[in-house]
Amino acid sequence: MMPTIPESAKLNGDQTIRPVTDREFALFQKLIYREAGIHLAPGKKALLEARLTRRLRELGLVSFEAYYRHVQGAEGSDELIILLDRISTNETHFFREPKQFEFLENQVFPGWQAQGHGANGMRRIRVWSAACSSGEEPYSLAMMLLDHFAAGSGWDFDILATDLSTRALAAARAAIWPIAKASEIPHGRLKKYMLKGTGEQDGKMKAGPEIRSVIRFERLNLNDDHYAVEGKFDLIFCRNVMIYFDSAARARVIERLLDHLAPNGFLFVGHAESLTGVADRVRYVLPTIYTNGSQPQPATMSVLAQNHGVETAR
Repeated sequence: MMPTIPESAKLNGDQTIRPVTDREFALFQKLIYREAGIHLAPGKKALLEARLTRRLRELGLVSFEAYYRHVQGAEGSDELIILLDRISTNETHFFREPKQFEFLENQVFPGWQAQGHGANGMRRIRVWSAACSSGEEPYSLAMMLLDHFAAGSGWDFDILATDLSTRALAAARAAIWPIAKASEIPHGRLKKYMLKGTGEQDGKMKAGPEIRSVIRFERLNLNDDHYAVEGKFDLIFCRNVMIYFDSAARARVIERLLDHLAPNGFLFVGHAESLTGVADRVRYVLPTIYTNGSQPQPATMSVLAQNHGVETAR
């Protein structure tokens, strides 16, 4: 049920939406930080206005203060989700940060195959894409895992993909992208795992059933005190989202992610994100790749680090 909007807050006739004031921006800053951990710097005032103006127009609201009151109303929880959707940045690519995927293919997967189990000590690999956006990341991982641990090989895997944005999750589940994105996918995998649109879907491509079947999509807010996910993961990807958090929120998120990382598993972050000094439990492996520093260092990880000429201790 939608909350009732007072007549005084509605647009009338030729009225235009009033520009966001410093006071209104401060209200949204606090709300968005409290609910999502996202820190909007003072320079983001224009971004907030640009991303929310259309929603104010859809609701017929005259001011950002009226929209704030609408979100904060007794029945505004659904509108809060819409607000966070509009604020979220969902740009991503297939096989983004290629050196991370090379590390998996050339080092981690052969190591697991040689020892006969993954980081969890099982032949079932669990992967979490913790800020999956429109799905390019988990589908990239699905293609790679299927290439290395095919059906009938005695291995199994499960990919959990979560995001704050319901709009991004809907796009990820649909798994349809402009055909221009085909250039981001190696040719062999493109032909093997993607379907080319025809007729009304001309100019688009869709993930094939084989990779769609191994991914579960769920909404999850990384700023929540508790993550409703079960068990430990061999691989956790949380890339290009922590740049929107301040240091305190970033540390909280890392601690919670590490709670769900298997002792010998790996945490992947974005190229602009460093975890040095953020959490005592994190152990540096390679640039943008970390593991749980509270656990004993596995011999396999030591070998991987030596192969790349780096130290695993921070």
